[in-house]
Amino acid sequence: MRAADPVARACIMLIQRPAAARGQTQTAWLDSRHTFSFGHYHDPAWMGFGALRVLNEDRVAVDAGFAEHGHANMEILTWVLEGALTHRDSTGAEGVIRPGELQRMSPDTASATAK
Repeated sequence: MRAADPVARACIMLIQRPAAARGQTQTAWLDSRHTFSFGHYHDPAWMGFGALRVLNEDRVAVDAGFAEHGHANMEILTWVLEGALTHRDSTGAEGVIRPGELQRMSPDTASATAK
């Protein structure tokens, strides 16, 4: 391989972190696994990855969800694996995200959402 070849220069390391090894928040309506420190879960060894700070797997009960809450200066990706998720924001926009669909939000100022 030539030194200028990006593959030759890149070093890719994959780390598997099964759900049982991650932090967990469990309520009557939510079962959430946290890859990095989040909410009440704190692990100094898992504070984030570069600019990535939150990578959660959320399982939300039917007809339940997150109350309105704020976001600012961040990118938010929501990917639905099964079921459907209704999303509303403070502008009045509402939509349903279905399996295989990806929603991207880029609030640069404080905005409120409910899921």
